[in-house]
Amino acid sequence: MNSKQILSSLGIAVAGGAIAVSSYALFMEPTQKVVIQESPNHHSITTSSASPLRWDNFSEAAESTVSSVVHVKTAVEQGYYMSPFGGSFFGNGNRTPRIVEGSGSGVIISEDGYIVTNNHVIKDAREVSVTTNDNRELKAVVIGSDPTTDIAVLKVEADDLKPLPIANSDDVRLGQWVLAVGNPFNLNSTVTAGIISAKGRSINVIDERSAIESFLQTDAVVNPGNSGGALVNLNGDLVGINTAISTHTGTFEGYSFAVPSNLVQKVVDDIIEYGVVQRAYLGVNISNVTPQLATELDLNRTTGVYIANVVEGSAAQSAGIKTGDVITRIEDRQITRSSELLEVVGRKRPGDIVRVTVDREGSEEVFDLTLTNSIGNTALITATQSDFTTDLGATFEALSNEQKRSLKLRGGVIVTERGDGKLKDAGVPRGFIITKMNNINVTSPEDIEKILSDLRPGDGLLIQGYHPNGRPAYFAFGM
Repeated sequence: MNSKQILSSLGIAVAGGAIAVSSYALFMEPTQKVVIQESPNHHSITTSSASPLRWDNFSEAAESTVSSVVHVKTAVEQGYYMSPFGGSFFGNGNRTPRIVEGSGSGVIISEDGYIVTNNHVIKDAREVSVTTNDNRELKAVVIGSDPTTDIAVLKVEADDLKPLPIANSDDVRLGQWVLAVGNPFNLNSTVTAGIISAKGRSINVIDERSAIESFLQTDAVVNPGNSGGALVNLNGDLVGINTAISTHTGTFEGYSFAVPSNLVQKVVDDIIEYGVVQRAYLGVNISNVTPQLATELDLNRTTGVYIANVVEGSAAQSAGIKTGDVITRIEDRQITRSSELLEVVGRKRPGDIVRVTVDREGSEEVFDLTLTNSIGNTALITATQSDFTTDLGATFEALSNEQKRSLKLRGGVIVTERGDGKLKDAGVPRGFIITKMNNINVTSPEDIEKILSDLRPGDGLLIQGYHPNGRPAYFAFGM
């Protein structure tokens, strides 16, 4: 049985905040999972230049790290208690919100109070606080989060915070000693040791479209409450954020997984600078090259990333990449599997140029690609754009006064760009003029934002408007 089969036979549990619901559930938490990205970071400090420590000397790294790791505590509203007293005359009673406490870990990454943790640690929290290693309890504000990588950024106001230096996770080597620092089972400032067992590991734990999984796998002991804590090298530099464990029991059984620091740093930078993560895309459908695939397709290699399809109008198509090519390298990094490819591209932004090397029927070809966003251009999105707006896969522009006079309309918004997304799936063409959404008049892109912001997952969306030739049409689909 190979390692992949072993992993698939195990349950996956997030090494996240243990939620105290009742005494018998003290160490239980919902099974969740996680991931992260890179770019120059103005909000954290660079790795130290300290000389490597002896393999058996963990004390200095442990003692320096615990001051930079905090205990994250949350209050989440989960349903209601019904009171038989009060309420209406007919005895419906009063509903009292049921508050559930949760906990996890976080890492201080700047002197001015930015802290990185996992999205699942703070998800749906109405209140978040952190406790530092010197027992200061501080109120925290959630600056932003990214479910596709399970990373979140908090901010606290305090003096004398000690940020953790951040290492280049590309330099991490198999067999290298690492320490995991966090707060398992509410035990503050716990340090465990292990080695890097694997790199670029994907375990299919993030249930999000466009999820990125390229974990550092370690055998350092990680348990519920460690989520969001630090994985550090023996210099005391951050190489990953502890995120998930693979287990049948809900506790550590030898497999733990951390988002690599380069991916974390990129996500954190985007959240702080833009309020939202900027995702870049090649525009290809991919699969891992395996011995079986190599035999079926008569490939001359058994590693790499096979391009099953190239999206029309994508960065890959524009550069000349074709279906059947096998990606073997991006810039200076060798690519052996799709998780490595997703991590490298995930550390980029739309508009960045990357050099991609492919194997084309046994010959090496090199292409320079300008990465795009999900709808095929290089624009960056803003924090005011909702997830639903991104899901539409389009950009919009208000009709000019001249266009309104020509079309005899009082207002409307034109679909200026349409990439992959729900509009394309529904058949809404580029150039379509939207006049109403869910029977609400639309006169600007901001109107679309407002309408979508009031929707919930599963709600329907009715779009009414006109084709460029003036023919009226409507489209309906679920969000």
